[in-house]
Amino acid sequence: MGSKSKAALLMLLATWGILAGGGIAYADGAPTGTDIQVAQTLGARELTVIIRRVDTTPSPLRVDVVTHQGTAPGTLHLAVAADGVPSSRADVVLGATPGVHPGNLQVDKPGPWELSLSDDTGQRATIPFIVPARVVPPWEKAAYGGFVAAGAFLLIALVVGVRARRTAFALIPGAGVVAAIAVAVTGALLSASTPPPPAPGSQLDPTFDNVTDPYAAARLSTVDYSRPPVNLAVAAERDGLRLRLTDGATGRPADDLLVRDNALVHLVLVSPSGRLSHLHPVRVGPGDYRVHVSDPEPGTYAVAAELARRGGGVQLVRSTVDLHGIAAPAPEPPAAGPRTVDGTPVELTVSSGTPTTITARFPAQDLQPWLGMLGHLIITGPIDGPVGESAAKAPTWAHVHAMLPPVAGQLDRPDETVAAYGPDVGFTYTFAQPGRYRIWLQAERGYRVLTVPAVVDVPATGAGR
Repeated sequence: MGSKSKAALLMLLATWGILAGGGIAYADGAPTGTDIQVAQTLGARELTVIIRRVDTTPSPLRVDVVTHQGTAPGTLHLAVAADGVPSSRADVVLGATPGVHPGNLQVDKPGPWELSLSDDTGQRATIPFIVPARVVPPWEKAAYGGFVAAGAFLLIALVVGVRARRTAFALIPGAGVVAAIAVAVTGALLSASTPPPPAPGSQLDPTFDNVTDPYAAARLSTVDYSRPPVNLAVAAERDGLRLRLTDGATGRPADDLLVRDNALVHLVLVSPSGRLSHLHPVRVGPGDYRVHVSDPEPGTYAVAAELARRGGGVQLVRSTVDLHGIAAPAPEPPAAGPRTVDGTPVELTVSSGTPTTITARFPAQDLQPWLGMLGHLIITGPIDGPVGESAAKAPTWAHVHAMLPPVAGQLDRPDETVAAYGPDVGFTYTFAQPGRYRIWLQAERGYRVLTVPAVVDVPATGAGR
């Protein structure tokens, strides 16, 4: 064999080793996917839909539907679709007892999918989600492949050294060993400083191509995936609200919302007398969301929608809507102190000072995560006049979280089946100006979301009391 043939053989072996080697990893470095938890206000039902992680395809897809106290029994019809074509269907029977109700579907390829839910009354919701692909990063191919090639060259060098008349010929594959190890070590050293590619579904629009080959999208350096803010239009319908979300630049429907804090849209309504509803509108089409409003009061409601747009960050859009109804006004809630909420005794304390600490103590260490958090605190004010109208134009509108304690090595956040938190739920907040504020503290216990309203008077010194 001539020197050119030997060189060609060595190059072929090196190339084969680099391309063939490699373990399996996601492009973002995570060894597995994570569960997706999405709150949905489907008609009069407040549900949490948990799409369990999928590691390989084709694979079963488990969907758990969590119901809460007061959820009517019935049947939900589930379907998953890719490219608009349904591929699997299942029914989930919701019992009268709140808890987790499983359904089993099937997915056959990685990429963007859509889960649809409907009930026997015609209420329907669609939830976009991504089935991740197992992708081998280039640096990992280089590292593992380099070591595989080095082993092959070492074997060739040993054979050549033993059988060749001139042992100097063994230096040729020996040089291949050195080169392959250099490639492997360089790939391993550069792995820590090599940025991951844009994540389809969170940083850029997902397609089947860029989910399976995200590094191809990373080479498109001229593409800008950022988004402007959305415009919100709220309209009252027969039994609820219709929300239209449009792109602030083009006016087209905004259909690139991300699941943030376990929902596509967090909608907070404050009634004319101060009742708070924390709802999660369902997606019925691009930029088109609907939500049921139970027993409305007549008058003006404050509307606030929290959402995150792909490439556009988190934003809060506020509006008002006038509703017709016959519900009686709610009385003004007390300040700090003991109270009973839906049969649960709660002790609310509000510290004096800046910042202010607000804590609710529940009877036992049996609170459940809701929307991925231990608790939620919504603050608006100063309030002067009818609460709905005043909250709509109030300079302060805040949504504060009490976080769950982290669990080392746990990828998935605890869902609502874990009742092991509390009994204290605390928040720290600095009021920007004096005045009378309305606050609502929310936590989940026994599959019931408890809402604790209160009035906080902030004096001119800034200390809440």
